[in-house]
Amino acid sequence: MADEGRRELDRAFEGLEEEVPDRLARAIRWLRDPKGRKIRLPLGILFLIGGLFWFLPVVGLELIPIGLLLIAQDVPFLRKPVARATLWLERKWRALRRRWQHRRAGRGRAARRRARA
Repeated sequence: MADEGRRELDRAFEGLEEEVPDRLARAIRWLRDPKGRKIRLPLGILFLIGGLFWFLPVVGLELIPIGLLLIAQDVPFLRKPVARATLWLERKWRALRRRWQHRRAGRGRAARRRARA
């Protein structure tokens, strides 16, 4: 069970690393390193606390999933639910991005047709 949660979490992190810029992907890989536990847990807790202050202008709700991802790396019972939520969000993000690209490509064709007419 724990191995399954670890595999799902690894898949979620790999998908996340594909979606973010290279510099951020390197930071994610660095934080996932087993030696990073001393940094990962306090940073994850700080992100969770920061997410609770979403009404302030500097922090937001987006800190909560980041904090959960960091903590789930070291807390076995959180791995599977956090991994599944992350994978679901990645699928939704990719579908939305495809829809935007399709819509943008359709607008470009329509504008070219109008310009020719």
